[in-house]
Amino acid sequence: MLKNILKKVCQKYSAGRPRVVVGVPSGITEVEERAVEEAVLQAGAKEVYLIEEPMAAAIGASLDIGEPSGSMVVDIGGGTTEVAVISLGGIVVSNSLRVAGDELDQDIVNYIKKEFNLAIGETTAEELKLEIGCALPLVTEMSKEIRGRDLTTGLPKNVEITSSQVEEAMRESISKIVDIVKITLEKTPPELASDIMEKGIVLAGGGALIKNLDKLLSKETKMMVYVAEDPLDCVVKGAGKTLENLETLRNVLETARKRR
Repeated sequence: MLKNILKKVCQKYSAGRPRVVVGVPSGITEVEERAVEEAVLQAGAKEVYLIEEPMAAAIGASLDIGEPSGSMVVDIGGGTTEVAVISLGGIVVSNSLRVAGDELDQDIVNYIKKEFNLAIGETTAEELKLEIGCALPLVTEMSKEIRGRDLTTGLPKNVEITSSQVEEAMRESISKIVDIVKITLEKTPPELASDIMEKGIVLAGGGALIKNLDKLLSKETKMMVYVAEDPLDCVVKGAGKTLENLETLRNVLETARKRR
């Protein structure tokens, strides 16, 4: 896959071997880092830079990462939820949780199997999550008709699912995401926590699109929470911006090394 992507990029821009910036979870090990670097280099890259996803999300959300005040980013991706407090161009406190979009999809699959005796695919579960999924009950209940395989007869069957049922399916995993945000805030230095109280928490990643998730986090943390503009693309936009300004990227990486 990486080879094909790099090949397309090189053909489009008539470039030689490109520099590549890869967003990685903040909890990645050194062994995993080397594995990512080697995979990208073998795919045809000239240079590889790894940037932690919450940092990339913060840059993509147009936060000023260089200022001395603190900013908090919650990036809910597919495989992991990344929570980080950023100040002076570096991550001060971070946590990585292997509960995110994919886990929420699986929760919906399991719930529908248990409650309706119906087997659905992850694509259908993701559609339910994005279209009617919510973290708190909606003012106006929404519903969606889905089709799956009846586990008793083995035949196709249609059922109607409501937003409150999807909320119930995702409740446990979403509570884990809320908990990791609280734990990160508890570890945050008081001065930076005060800044976050004033500026609010930024939500990024596909999980930020779940209805009322910002309201739930705001209710639980007693802080303002807002969804970044174009949350799905925050990480990739941030990685792109750092690639355009390699000096910024090197400073970010140097700060990350010192923290370790």
